[in-house]
Parts: sequence; structure tokens; C-alpha cells
Amino acid sequence: MMTPEERDELIERYGEGPELLYTALENVPDEALTFRPAPGEWSVHEIIVHLADSEANAALRCRMLIAEPGRQVMAYDQNVWAERLDYHAREFDPALELVDLVRQSTYELLTDLPEEVWGHSVEHSEFDRPFTFEDWLRIYSAHIPDHIAQIEANVAAWEGRGATR
Repeated sequence: MMTPEERDELIERYGEGPELLYTALENVPDEALTFRPAPGEWSVHEIIVHLADSEANAALRCRMLIAEPGRQVMAYDQNVWAERLDYHAREFDPALELVDLVRQSTYELLTDLPEEVWGHSVEHSEFDRPFTFEDWLRIYSAHIPDHIAQIEANVAAWEGRGATR
């Protein structure tokens, strides 16, 4: 179990996600947005649309953990969603705005929870044990930074093919 200080640090990291993402996107040339570094890998555009879908799911899971612990939460196959929802055909800017707005709303919620809520868990088909609120916080506080590293690698691969800014 994490300490309140560790939890507060992760909550702040979670809240900083959109700002870090906007900063990272300043370094992505428009021409690189739809570049896929390899077959089966996502473009920056697809990463942003994925983040929008992921944030919507994460917000629901967070609220389920708070209000209805013990319930089953939905799992989804992110690669199937990217393909079948045709992420490249989805609008980039509204997806980015959704990430920001959902994060802001959930961050505000996280900063004002009673201590006992942090002991809640739900059932999640991708875990062979109860999925705890601390599991949720660890995963989603790292989710945007992990994808920022992927974005940076995509741009480096794009530039490595001789593309210029």
C-alpha cells in the first residue's frame, strides 16, 4: 500500500499529463502526425485518439472505484479500437481537448477524496486479482508520459527517414 505522500505525488503527475502532452506535441511537425514507424505501430495522430478513448475509460473506472467498488469494469482491446474506429479518420483536436478536459475533471475529483476510498477495488478481466484504486493511479499517472516517449520515438523515426522539419 502506498503512503499518502506517494499517492499525492502520483496524483500531481496524473494532473500534469495534459500539459506535458501539449508541450511534447509542439515538437511534432504536422507532416509527422500520421507517420507510422512500422506496420502495426501507431502514428502520433492515433496515439492522441487512443488517449481520448483511454481517458474516457479511465474516468469511468475511477468513478466506479469511488462509487461502486466491487463491480466489474470494462476491458477493451486498444488495437482493435484503433483499427475498427479508424483512428486516422477521427479528428485530432477534439480528441486532444477531450484528454485535457477529462483529465482536469478526474484530477479535481482525485484531490478531494476521503482516505477510505483509496482502499476500494473493482473486478477487471485483465487482472487475476482485485484491481485497486492504487493500481488505477499507478497506471494512469504513467499513461501520458509513456505515450509521450512513444511520440518522441515516432518523430525520431520520421526524421531518421530523411524527413525535415
